[in-house]
Amino acid sequence: MNTAAQRSARAALDAARPAVARLDATRGSEDLAADLIETWSAVEAALRALVGSSALTGQALIREARQRQMLNFDQANSLAELEAVHGRLQNTSYRPNDTDVNATRNAYLKLDAALMGDVIEAPRGMGTAPPIAPAVGAAAAAPVTEPVVVATPTRRYPKWVIPTVVLGLIVIIVAGYFSFAPRGNDSLNQGVAAYRAGQREVAVSDFTKASRDDPKAPLPHIWLARMARDVGNFTLASQELQTALQIDPNNALALREMGANLLQQGNAELARRFYVRAVEADPTDKMAQGYLGCALMRLNRIPEATTFLNRAGPGPWTNCQPATPTQANPATPVNPRQIPP
Repeated sequence: MNTAAQRSARAALDAARPAVARLDATRGSEDLAADLIETWSAVEAALRALVGSSALTGQALIREARQRQMLNFDQANSLAELEAVHGRLQNTSYRPNDTDVNATRNAYLKLDAALMGDVIEAPRGMGTAPPIAPAVGAAAAAPVTEPVVVATPTRRYPKWVIPTVVLGLIVIIVAGYFSFAPRGNDSLNQGVAAYRAGQREVAVSDFTKASRDDPKAPLPHIWLARMARDVGNFTLASQELQTALQIDPNNALALREMGANLLQQGNAELARRFYVRAVEADPTDKMAQGYLGCALMRLNRIPEATTFLNRAGPGPWTNCQPATPTQANPATPVNPRQIPP
């Protein structure tokens, strides 16, 4: 680790010490959120100084420092938790809590510890071979014209040693894989359970961790979108769904959820298009068929709507009514939230 980079990183991190000292969940939520954001900004600036890059941000920045072995596994995980706190604070309706405060303090202290590490410089004159001590004993007494041959005893190992060593290495590799392999599924399942139990903050944290553990999984983003839609944050819901569809453009659940997001905003035509794609991706999805019928009903395309409503069978979508001339695109259609993945 470069000492100049360390000094720059420490200077950037020190700027947040007053904010960290003020962290207290009993303070006003706006003041607390401001201090949390200030702390993350200082941490991010310190990481940029450490890796020597002004372009990287967030998870990519933490990953770069980890890959360069500037952070250990525990330190990188703590910084990732702080980055998740910062992400939650982008929603102005979010109220920080004790968990956010503890995660922020923990990440700050661990980065501070990482920057305190001693820098070991390479020894000078590495290209010069060290002097060789003069030989002693019989070798020293031998005439110069007669080479001294030192016999090295041959070691023989029992036949069982090599298979045992190989088996031990295999056990270590397998144990390491299961210890450090991504746990996206575990976090996702925990998030679903927390969501259904009404523990929204826990669910958001679990889904966010699941998305970090497995960046190629669309499901965590779909759940985060649904939670945003629950509270009327359609912009955040749309962003999460766009991410899910970038990962898997033909994901039937993401397409259906995007249709629900648009239908709830009153954009029946665009919702219809996503429901059509959802039905094409999964022709057995009754819910997508039902709400496609609902969207068509809102567009006064009654015969087509009736076809899809009949295919879907009974469900909450059967309460859809055709739009009237004075109610072309109602802002609140029937509740399209019941979309379990």
